[in-house]
Amino acid sequence: MALDSDPTELLREAALRVTRPRLAVLTAVHSHPHADTDAIIRATREELPDVSHQAVYDVLRALTDAGLLRRIQPAGSVARYEARVGDNHHHVVCRSCGAIEDVDCAVGAAPCLHPSDQHGFAVDEAEVVYWGLCPACSAASPEPATTSRG
Repeated sequence: MALDSDPTELLREAALRVTRPRLAVLTAVHSHPHADTDAIIRATREELPDVSHQAVYDVLRALTDAGLLRRIQPAGSVARYEARVGDNHHHVVCRSCGAIEDVDCAVGAAPCLHPSDQHGFAVDEAEVVYWGLCPACSAASPEPATTSRG
């Protein structure tokens, strides 16, 4: 996903100081949606070779807290980051390789799912994760065995 807006302006609009690490991390996440922290560190170091792990972690936290990034963590996976914020989209995750893709909200506006019993909660978001095999893993997996009864 290309960075549509000027990253400097995005940081300023979020009342964040504009720093080289923040610009580099924001650009890295936009370029590598659903990347884990290690991948973001590698991408950030292409622009800032001396940036520390801790600096990237701190920037990810600041950008997430400011609403410029979203942290997701499907079951059994490490935390990943994406720049698609401001909507209530969902994800489809490959059980084999861990690939993740965005899925638009299934029905209606946020929160798009209405629980049968809210237990007094004021629900403002629903998280849905679809699980399966991506096209590459699906093509590589053997056909399921069929059983016959006789």
